[in-house]
Order: sequence, then C-alpha cells, then structure tokens
Amino acid sequence: MPKISKKGLQMPQSPIRKLVPFAEAAYKQGKTVFHLNIGQPDIKTPEIALDAIKVHSLDILAYTRSEGSDEYRDKIANYYSKHDIEVTKNDIIVTTGGSEALLFAFGTIMDTDDEIIIPEPFYANYNGFSTASGVNIVPVISKIEDNFALPPIEEFEKLITPKTKAILICNPGNPTGYLYSKEEIKKLASIVKKHNLFLISDEVYREFAYDGEKHYSIMQEKDIADHAIMIDSVSKRYSMCGARIGCLVSKNKEVISTALKFAQARLSPPTLAQIASEAALNTPQSYFDDVISEYVERRNILISELEKIEGIKVAKPKGAFYCIVELPIKNADNFAQWLLESFDVNGQTVMVAPAAGFYSTPGVGLNQIRIAYVLNKESLVKAVNILKEALKVYKD
Repeated sequence: MPKISKKGLQMPQSPIRKLVPFAEAAYKQGKTVFHLNIGQPDIKTPEIALDAIKVHSLDILAYTRSEGSDEYRDKIANYYSKHDIEVTKNDIIVTTGGSEALLFAFGTIMDTDDEIIIPEPFYANYNGFSTASGVNIVPVISKIEDNFALPPIEEFEKLITPKTKAILICNPGNPTGYLYSKEEIKKLASIVKKHNLFLISDEVYREFAYDGEKHYSIMQEKDIADHAIMIDSVSKRYSMCGARIGCLVSKNKEVISTALKFAQARLSPPTLAQIASEAALNTPQSYFDDVISEYVERRNILISELEKIEGIKVAKPKGAFYCIVELPIKNADNFAQWLLESFDVNGQTVMVAPAAGFYSTPGVGLNQIRIAYVLNKESLVKAVNILKEALKVYKD
C-alpha cells in the first residue's frame, strides 16, 4: 500500500485523549469514571451566548470574513482595553480555536527546521503543532520543586541559536497552573528584544488567576509591540470549548498580513460560533467572580487531599485549572491504563493524563500526571481517594 508521510508518522498522540478506548471499555463494564484528564469545564456556558444562537435571524449560513467579522473583532478589542491591552480590530484575526491561532503563528514566523524555545512541561499539542509545521522545539525545563516558575533567563540564552525564531509561553500555564509574574514577563520581553525574537503567549486562561494575583499580558509591554503575538480563545473563559473560536493578536502588521493568508486558505471561522462568542463578551462580571471562587475552592480541596497521600509531590497552581502531580511510580502511562482496565473502588475509577506527553525531552515526566480540577468538589475528593487506594496496591 502507499506509504504514510514521515510527518504523519512523527505526529504524537494526545496524552489526554489516547486513553479514551480504555475509558469506554470501563464504562461498558459498568464502572463510573471520574475524568481528571481533560480540561473540559463543567461550568455552564453563559445563557447569553446560547440564546444568541437560538434567536439568530440568518437565512443563509454564509461565510464570514477570513479575519472574522468586523463587529466581533471590534468587541474583542474593547474587551482587551478593559485589561490594559490597547489593540484595534485590525490587530486581530479570529481563528477556529486557539489551536488554529497557534498554527497560524508558527506558519507565519517560522520555516522548516527553525527553532522555538518553550518552558516545559507545556500544553501537549505544542508538540503536534511543531511537528505539523516542521519546527523544532528546544525545551527549557521548569521544575516541580520550583512550582514550575520561569527558569533563569541565562538558561534561555544558552539555547538561542541562529535558527531560534521565538519563545512560547502559556500564561497561566497548562498543564502546571503556573501564573507568570509581571517581572518574569518583563525578563522575557528583554530577551526577545535583545535577540530579535518573537514572543508568543498563549493566554486562553487569562481570567483564571487566584490568590489576589493579576494576570499580566505580553501585550502590555509596549516596547515589544513588533515581537509580541498573543493567542486567545473563548473555550475556557466562557466554557465554550465546542465553539472552536479563538484569535491571534499582534501589533506587528506584517505578522497580521501574513497570518491572514493562512486564514484565507481555510476560508473563514464558523459563523454561528462567532455569533455566540460575540454575545458572550456581554457576560457580566458576576459570572467570572462565581467561577473563580468555585475553582479556588476546588483547587484548595484537591491540593489538600493530594498532600495526604504518602510519596507524592504536587505543585500548587495560581491560575488555570490544572496541576502536575509526581507519583511514587515509574511509568504513569502504564498506571493510567491500569486504573481504567484493572482497578476500581466500589465500581468507580479515575482517568488521568500522563505527563510525559507534556514534555519534549525524552524520559522526563514519566512518573507525573496532570490533573484537571473541572469536577465538583465531592467528585474531586472521591477521585483523589481512588488514586490513594490505587497507589497502595499498584505494582510497576
């Protein structure tokens, strides 16, 4: 038969989704599975967004502009102004999720075999996006012992070569929940300006900052306007993962005009989802206040329960809704599969995301898992108890 491409063969499996067949088999056995593996919030989507779809007056579900509708981009710019980010609709390209925005960014600023420096662990799909784009990830490792803080700037500078085109961060971080400080963003701004690099910041979890901390965007650094590319999405902010609406934002006109060519090649972002996303921008602040309060309670309960388990390490997240947990095992992939296939407590088990897939360095993170605390507090307590009981009997 004809051969599959090398690129296709090199595409990594999702560490989040590859265990789905085992979860489905567990369901068929009558088990309850607590999903700690995927960042699908259980928070309700704002009614205002759902109602906008129900009452639309469209006669034809037509294409929109490749960069997104004028009305929606104007409203996005207005939203950003409330966060001390001064952009116009002309600095924004609406995309099919934050994923497409990242692919557009990679395609716009990098050629085959160029390099991008990323603190790891990082969002697993960065591995897939880099493979699809023919780009090489150069990791700089952040450590659980340091709560996954930004590695020293000297570590970044050691890795910069003539092929380096950009640094990519996720702020707040997936999978670590780490929230970069204003000082850390300024250090990154300084290094990209010094070495004439792009700084890409995936800021889809902007609203999810805890303990009185404030999110600080790279777009607030005026001195790097031509270096900064921000990635955003409605998925987590409004619990609208299925809408698949994101955006790429940059003050660099050449970046925008080039990314627009990629946007034109895929025609346009989805029309109905843009209508819902535009309406979601009118969500009252009380919605976010309630959501943040809920996630803080979930985080506190989760961390408290995890710390009761002997032999584990856990980093305390200050944003997003994830944490990395280091377990007293050798291989989390095997453990995660075993949980679904062979273990339960009163007919209940858990599905976790093995963390090795959130690294690009081979052999790192093998004994770590990512937990998404997107379940209600009672379910989180049950899920952690299942993990505790499982670790008592699991044999590597």
